[in-house]
Amino acid sequence: MRLPTIIVALATSVLAAGCAGQSSGKAKAWYATHGAAEPTHTRVVICHGFGCYWRTPFQYSDKDLTKIRRMLAGGGRSPKAERAAMAKAVAWAEKRVAPIVGSANDIGGFDASGAGVRGQMDCIDEATNTTSLLKLAEKRGWLKHHRVTTPVARGFFLDGRYPHATAVVVEKTTGTAYAIDSWPRANGHSPDVMALDDWFASRSSS
Repeated sequence: MRLPTIIVALATSVLAAGCAGQSSGKAKAWYATHGAAEPTHTRVVICHGFGCYWRTPFQYSDKDLTKIRRMLAGGGRSPKAERAAMAKAVAWAEKRVAPIVGSANDIGGFDASGAGVRGQMDCIDEATNTTSLLKLAEKRGWLKHHRVTTPVARGFFLDGRYPHATAVVVEKTTGTAYAIDSWPRANGHSPDVMALDDWFASRSSS
């Protein structure tokens, strides 16, 4: 997928669905729109090359799954702790898949030169991959305080912001949505975690 196509797709998604309703949907439509594959109980398909141009299946081993479960269990005492545990799991998973995907040197933030390059990820790739990991965990009952919903997008040039997308989880007791945004950081670094309203309000593109 060429960079202009990615931009148009992001802009269209924002214009088609207002911010207020974006955190309530299921992820199935997101996967279909971007030609990505939903996770199973043991396997994810890693998007890279910008806009899921490349899709690499990755099968987690029993050892991997135990590691993820233990990391998430460590956040069971509160919603805030679970969000921190999810961030830890996302960072670990990026490192784990890097040798297979070729993403060890993935650059954080906007870098147009990465379009079409194996292992480089834009926000569509990052939002999809983070959602897939968290959906796998959800399928296995490893999330106590949150449910995983569809990624959302902000910015469409007319508002002075570059289009950007993020994975989203919703706290079960309060209904508050949170962005789990791994795009601004290089491979294996902890993602940004913040209330989705704050994420929408941010004008940062990196």
